Amino acid sequence: MRNPFLDRLLCFVLTAYAVGIAQENEITGDEIRAHVRYLASDELEGRRSGAEGNRKAAQYISHFMNQYGLKPAGDSGTYFQSFDFVSSLKPGNANSLCFEGSSLPERKIELRADVDFRPLGLTSNERVSAPLVFAGYGISARDRNYDDYENIDVAGKIVVALRYSPEGNDAHGGLYRYSTFRSKARTAREKGAKGLIIVAGPADDPEDVLVQLAYDRAFAGSGIPAISMKRESLDKVLAGVGRNTRSIQDSIRLGNKPVAFDIPGVTVQLATEVVKVMSTTANVVGYLEGADLKLRDQTVVVGAHFDHLGYGGSGSGSLQPESNAIHNGADDNASGTAGLLELAQALAAKRPQQKRSIIFIAFSGEELGTLGSKYYVNHPFAPLTQTVAMLNLDMVGRLENKTLTVYGTGTSPGWEPLLTRYNADTSFSFKSIAEGFGPSDHAEFYKKNIPVLFFFTGLHSDYHRPSDDWEKLNYSGEEKIVRLVYEIIEEVDTQPEKPLFTRVLSSSPTIWGGGDSPERSVTLGIIPDYGTSSDGMRIGGVRPGGPAEKAGLAPGDLIVKIASRRILNIYDYMGILSELGTGSEVEIEVLREGKTLNTKATIVNRK
Repeated sequence: MRNPFLDRLLCFVLTAYAVGIAQENEITGDEIRAHVRYLASDELEGRRSGAEGNRKAAQYISHFMNQYGLKPAGDSGTYFQSFDFVSSLKPGNANSLCFEGSSLPERKIELRADVDFRPLGLTSNERVSAPLVFAGYGISARDRNYDDYENIDVAGKIVVALRYSPEGNDAHGGLYRYSTFRSKARTAREKGAKGLIIVAGPADDPEDVLVQLAYDRAFAGSGIPAISMKRESLDKVLAGVGRNTRSIQDSIRLGNKPVAFDIPGVTVQLATEVVKVMSTTANVVGYLEGADLKLRDQTVVVGAHFDHLGYGGSGSGSLQPESNAIHNGADDNASGTAGLLELAQALAAKRPQQKRSIIFIAFSGEELGTLGSKYYVNHPFAPLTQTVAMLNLDMVGRLENKTLTVYGTGTSPGWEPLLTRYNADTSFSFKSIAEGFGPSDHAEFYKKNIPVLFFFTGLHSDYHRPSDDWEKLNYSGEEKIVRLVYEIIEEVDTQPEKPLFTRVLSSSPTIWGGGDSPERSVTLGIIPDYGTSSDGMRIGGVRPGGPAEKAGLAPGDLIVKIASRRILNIYDYMGILSELGTGSEVEIEVLREGKTLNTKATIVNRK
């Protein structure tokens, strides 16, 4: 990880940014600010995993770990624990599209890849030849009395459909959840289609542009080849049957009824190929060795992720995906990383008073689905059986009205009394969430039966937007939070017995976004494994007392069918649950260690 440029950069950092970092081993708001200013600076370009800015941040963190006296706990005597991940997609060389038929004005229309058409990121890589059928918007929403497939048979054919829905691209419309690319591809596949063509739209949009080749963190294929195509190209195909996209779109809107029809005599030759681009990133890991001969083999893990969204864009997780701008991520999660460094400095100054060993981990890949923490728990520096607790800081820079949310308070019977004791001065108004699962790195440790606490000051209007800048943080508030975490670590370290672990028997409400999307309102009590991409949906965890656990499902199981409907990925899983709805008892087929198991579970409301 070392190179001369980064060494020079660190010299600059230490003079320009870290000049305000005192060496008195005290936790201070000024020191937190100095760290955040650099980590959230434009120089680091949003710290996207695998990008240069992320590597600069890792060098910065490792520099201070070394300066504070932490020992390296990464690969080959370094602070860096490297891992590979899928960072993006790119078109392969095999993409082609050709229409042939007697009804076509030119009898044969060959289109150019990345000019007239482009594969969607969810496409499967294959070559098909089939008749063509137009299926309106490609939506089957019977609960909304709208079904483009009601009067057509698409089995064995390639479906061409308009983008969005008759309501346009209204995120609050009743058809919105059916209008996503994932939903349309799954619907077409379940109807027996051999491929899907989404036409750029709407027709009154002056720009006839293709959909960007974007990816999501599951990198999951749809099971059929799927592309986007320009309206101009579809109009050439429809000319032979006397139709065009604008008249069809207007007809659907005015009549609020589907328009679908076969395109006789036209055969489509379609080939798609997208290639996964692999990148490397690294967790930054250092440790302080305990001094107690009986307890030093036990470890306390302190974690915070340091990656963010880079320049944003489609598929990045940005809430302004149309904006190609640096997402500095001051609160998310330069704030937590700064807190991690402050804790490392303060605790290192007390050596050799620590009884247990303390491992500090700055995770990468969290924004991609807690990839760094997932990698660590599968490749730990110290045995997880000897890890007695994990404390996680993620977005701790926006303390308002003393409100501090703490996840995991039910994962050990000692957590609530401990928080109460160290809040005797009522510095905080705690919002306790017993659940050990949650949208950050602590969840991977909870899956391994380790007590966790996750500190979080809440969402805000700058979350996952370019406006999350260092000037907006409450540094005196974060100082109080970091001091609280310090006291808890000290308590855990000095107690003769390790914290007892308990599994939370009720699903606590999440406060981490998600809105009221129907896909998020129902559940089987399953925590998906976002780090895998296979022919099914891998279970990462099951909520105690939930339908999945009662049905005998377990982490590691691969769900392949629900209600006899094929599951290829998490999107199939959530979409089908949403369509079936609360109260439905469904048959579930899973693969476990190569064997097929069948069970039943009842879909419930997400609490």
